[in-house]
Amino acid sequence: MLNHDDGDPDRLDAVFRALSDASRRAIVERLARGPASVGTLAEPLAMSLPAVLQHLAVLELAGIVTSQKLGRVRTCTLVPGALVGPTSWLQHQRLPAERRLDRLAAHLGTSRDREASPTQESP
Repeated sequence: MLNHDDGDPDRLDAVFRALSDASRRAIVERLARGPASVGTLAEPLAMSLPAVLQHLAVLELAGIVTSQKLGRVRTCTLVPGALVGPTSWLQHQRLPAERRLDRLAAHLGTSRDREASPTQESP
């Protein structure tokens, strides 16, 4: 896979793979508000605690989340900057597509203008 601003294409693949699951995206969204215990992360999800731990392991392996155990509580945190590489890659892909759409819109607008203003034919 080609990538932009990230030296490791395998890491980029791992991040996209990790974020391909809705439950993992929900965990990331929750962690964007701040660190949380595994129990707190599991509450809104309709799954067992072991299933949540498996999802967290995928996110940790992708380098998106880190966790630390203090006593009996495991607290998870987003890794600062973990989504910069994937975001940069997506932005890099989006710009050329937007430019093509802008050119198409301009072309269609020009075509509509020509159709709307009838040319005057000479008698």
